[in-house]
Amino acid sequence: MRLASSSRDPFELDRLAEELAGRESANPLDDEHDTNGHDLPIYVPLSHDNSYLKSEVFDVEAFLLSRSYTSLPDLRSELRDYLSTLKEELVKLINDDYEAFISLSTDLRGEGARLNTLKVPLVDLKTQILESKRELHVIQDAIQEKLASRAVLREEKALLHLLLKISESVTRLESLLLIASPENDDMQQSPIDGSRAPNLNPAEDTVDDRTRGNRAKHLGRVATEYTQLLYHASKARQDNCVFVDEIQWRIDRIRSTLSSDLDHLFSTTLLALTDGKVDGKVSEVEKAKSIADLTECLRTYDAMGLWRDAEDVLRRDVVRRFVKKSIFPGALAAPASPLVPHTPFRSSTTPAFVNSSSPLPPRTPYTPFTSFAVKTPFRSNYGVSNASSTSPYAHLLDDPEDPLARLYTQILRFVERDMSRIMGIAESVALKSVSASRRDKLLVTSTVPLPVEKTHGETGGDGFQIMANVVWEEFGRAVMDELGHVVFAAGRPNEFRKHYEITQAFIRSLEFLAPSAHSVEAMREHQLYTAFERRWQLPVYFQMRWKEIVSKMEEALSTARVEMASSADKHSFASNQAAAVWVAITACWSAEIFISELSHRFWRLTLQLLSRFNTWLNNSLIPDEKFTAEKAAAAPIIRSATPVDGQSSENAAADDSILNQYATIILDVRSMNMNVLTLWQEEISMMLPEAAAEERANTEETLRQSLTSLTATTLPMSSHIVAILTKRCCDALNPVRSISSQFRAMSNKQMPKEPSYFVSSILRPIKVFFGIGVGHGPGSSLKEHFLEPYATDIFEAVAQRYVYLLTGMKKTEDSLRKLKRGNMKKPTFSLFGGGGQAKEDDGKDEERIRTQMILDVEAFGTDGQLLGVPLNKSESFKSLTEMVHAVDPPDNT
Repeated sequence: MRLASSSRDPFELDRLAEELAGRESANPLDDEHDTNGHDLPIYVPLSHDNSYLKSEVFDVEAFLLSRSYTSLPDLRSELRDYLSTLKEELVKLINDDYEAFISLSTDLRGEGARLNTLKVPLVDLKTQILESKRELHVIQDAIQEKLASRAVLREEKALLHLLLKISESVTRLESLLLIASPENDDMQQSPIDGSRAPNLNPAEDTVDDRTRGNRAKHLGRVATEYTQLLYHASKARQDNCVFVDEIQWRIDRIRSTLSSDLDHLFSTTLLALTDGKVDGKVSEVEKAKSIADLTECLRTYDAMGLWRDAEDVLRRDVVRRFVKKSIFPGALAAPASPLVPHTPFRSSTTPAFVNSSSPLPPRTPYTPFTSFAVKTPFRSNYGVSNASSTSPYAHLLDDPEDPLARLYTQILRFVERDMSRIMGIAESVALKSVSASRRDKLLVTSTVPLPVEKTHGETGGDGFQIMANVVWEEFGRAVMDELGHVVFAAGRPNEFRKHYEITQAFIRSLEFLAPSAHSVEAMREHQLYTAFERRWQLPVYFQMRWKEIVSKMEEALSTARVEMASSADKHSFASNQAAAVWVAITACWSAEIFISELSHRFWRLTLQLLSRFNTWLNNSLIPDEKFTAEKAAAAPIIRSATPVDGQSSENAAADDSILNQYATIILDVRSMNMNVLTLWQEEISMMLPEAAAEERANTEETLRQSLTSLTATTLPMSSHIVAILTKRCCDALNPVRSISSQFRAMSNKQMPKEPSYFVSSILRPIKVFFGIGVGHGPGSSLKEHFLEPYATDIFEAVAQRYVYLLTGMKKTEDSLRKLKRGNMKKPTFSLFGGGGQAKEDDGKDEERIRTQMILDVEAFGTDGQLLGVPLNKSESFKSLTEMVHAVDPPDNT
């Protein structure tokens, strides 16, 4: 059986299939893993649901990629099969609907006539619809016409009501103002034909109660009614109503009458407040009533926009009367009134140093003051003064001996007493009123305003400007016209500056009495204020002061030599030239000369003065090789060591003169530097106008650069001083050459124990110059700052000279020693070392000379150290010390 089966299955395929099935059943997980890891492509036949075939645009590439597992021949076969399927379905569809298609064409036969029959009634229907629409439009137009006519009638009715209101308002206002109403036949007459029977006397019994009660409130109500009349008239005028034009003359007459009554009442109230009773006693009730009437009048003026009319009344009835009595050409020469106090600003807060007799502190000029930045505690309600004034300018006007100060004080007292109350009331009225911001502008243009004379330069706009248009304009113009030839006289600078200071104090005090910051701004913007400031001619004053300051300084700088200041002069400068420059600089910022408006010019002049001093130093005192005998003889001579080596007494005197002049100038330049910086910090920086921090830093930097340039002129002077002192110190080293001959010629040959006599005189010129141990020297004042640097430079140069002399001395001794060896055939003992077998006496001489030289160098170093010379940093002194301590090697020749 087995053989038979194997013959039927020679490859044992059945056995292999069984084994494969066994392995797959034994490892089901592996089989599942294999299945998931190697998915075979799924064959999807073409159908109507294929997304590529249903798309509007057939994408061949996408379709081929989706069938990438199919070969092209197989894909062609599939497409052909699908095409045949589509054809079969199309044929089937035609066959299914063919019968219905044939029946449709049969059913539509004869329908054309029926459609034409249906078309005929549609035309008639359209005609009927259009006719109905036309009739509807006619009805709508009729309704709109009726509504428009009713609107016109309504507007005409409203206009008639408005005209009735205007007529009634005009009649009512004429009645309230006691103006006779014109008859019907006089309606077209001129306004001058209208008669008025006003009665402003409240004491008469025939006057109506409203005029006897409170005339101010009555006029206020009339003004309110008049404002409404103007509003109604403006609305009627927009409709070109002839009635308004016909009664315009009556409206103008009402305005004129109301303005006249208001001016009369305002004038009467002002006189009652400012003049009072004859005996000067006014009851509190009458005073309160006058203030109430004044407030009501100002409120009425504000409501009607007649601010300039109120200012004119105030100017005419109050201010101008006082101006005519107080300011006239001879006002400054008239005796002071005993009734006028010294000043209205006497206060306990005034500084103790301020009084009528003591002058102001030095260099404390007038500084601009912003009046509205300071509270006014001395003013109670409506500006009534109830305490001593605290004006910061009281001390400038507190001078009973100055007629201009007395006049300004009198003016300020008048303003504080009579005008402050009125300005305060006007300011409070303006703050409470909303008329200026809410009044319709048509009211202003609806009627012809009355002609009002406007003073040249008057400040316009809304609201009261009493301080600018009344107080300042009247007083400023009076001062310019009546006292201008005295107050603004720039030809007398001292009086001019005093008048300027007093006038500026008066203006600032006047601003201090202003009711608000806005009134101060209006006053400063007034054209008369600008003209008043231009009248001062400050550039002319500066030119005169410039000539006065510069001429004195140029007189001192006219000579090229330094002139010593006398001991009686109380300043910190030793020369007249530096003192003159300092006096000129301080004069620019002194209280007697400085004016704040010219601060920039005085600042520029200060820099020019420093530059002029710098130029004088460069042209006159910069070291020159030749100094004439005239320059030397003019300066005081300081005796120094006796001239040696052919130095003439004239040259020594010339050097002494140079030392004296240079020391004086160096001291004065240092003093000038410190004093100018102190003046800048304490005064100039505060007196210059406020500026930004960057600009202020630039200004200070400019000053420091000028001072640095001035200090740089002293550097060549210092070098020349060092050169002269070095020459004198080196001249004192000449005895060094004769030390060896002196020791060999001495009979008493002992070992030296003290330095040579000339060592103490080597650095003596430095001590004489700085006054160390010899009393006073030219550079005594420079000792603190210049002793060490001068002594160090001179010591270094002298040490080099010392080394040079010892080197020359050594060469001389070597030459002598060689000469002796040649003559005597014997070695000698060298000064700087043993050199063979010499005589015993010669060796001792050389030893003594070396010891003496060591003592001299040590004493020289000690003197230098006492003068502040750092010996450990001096290379020349180190070389000198090594030279005198060195020992020459023995010479075996």
